[in-house]
Amino acid sequence: MSDNEGREKDIFSGLAVHDFQRAYQKSFFRAILKKITGKESGLFSFDAIRKSLVIKGETDRGLREVEIDKIIGSLSRYDEFDESFLLRQTFTRNRWQAIDKALMSGEYLPPVELYKISDFFFVIDGNHRVSVAKEKGQKFIDAHVRELEIPFQISGEFNWESVLLKQGRINFFKNTRLNELRPDIGINLTIPGQYHKLLEHIDVHRYYLSQMQQREIPYQDALLSWVDNIYTPMIDVIRDQKILDHFPNRSESDLYVWIIEHLAYIQYRYPSGIGFREAAADFLHKRKSLLEKIREFLKH
Repeated sequence: MSDNEGREKDIFSGLAVHDFQRAYQKSFFRAILKKITGKESGLFSFDAIRKSLVIKGETDRGLREVEIDKIIGSLSRYDEFDESFLLRQTFTRNRWQAIDKALMSGEYLPPVELYKISDFFFVIDGNHRVSVAKEKGQKFIDAHVRELEIPFQISGEFNWESVLLKQGRINFFKNTRLNELRPDIGINLTIPGQYHKLLEHIDVHRYYLSQMQQREIPYQDALLSWVDNIYTPMIDVIRDQKILDHFPNRSESDLYVWIIEHLAYIQYRYPSGIGFREAAADFLHKRKSLLEKIREFLKH
């Protein structure tokens, strides 16, 4: 190695150390700001997303340029970086600095490995390469992409709650076929996990029907019985008492879940044969009382 090459190497090493310190400091102060504002965020866990979605197939898309801002998660190192791919820790600083140095000196860096879901990407291998490239202001990065097909499209800003809701809705109607049996039913939930509760309600209703009639009730019969004798009557009560007026940005189906659970609680505590209307009125009363207590507390 010549003297010039040695000096150049030392310069790049020093710059890499400086770059890392600056990047880590940015990550540190962003973390403090998020704690203060309560806006916790970070990379998405690919495994958590994959377990929650129905994957219909996988296609190797080969090598391509990928927009770095579309890379929003990681397979195994999602907790080591923030949402801007800045390191949250220092134990891999040598790896980060080595990649930064290689980039400055013009060395070849292999493409990163990514999974693609809809319009978004998740790192299989190459988290530090993405981190350095983004910190350096690169807009695109070379990547080997494998695309996973899901039953719906995700566009705009990635919203995890919205994704869970869409998948939950698909699962619910696939399991029940209610959109075919009762196309006007209008079930629409706004909170992730609630569609699964509806499936549980149907299963419980089927169990009690079987116990009452001393025979196995076909699922479809129990489903339609639940619609006619549980869900629709409760929706009628919600509309009649105009309860939805007190819950902006929620749906009648959300209220159905909350009031039915409130009814189960009341019947457990006070087994007095309380009905849908009484449960709905009690739910609304307790909701208003709680809000009044919170507002009063905030005044002091």
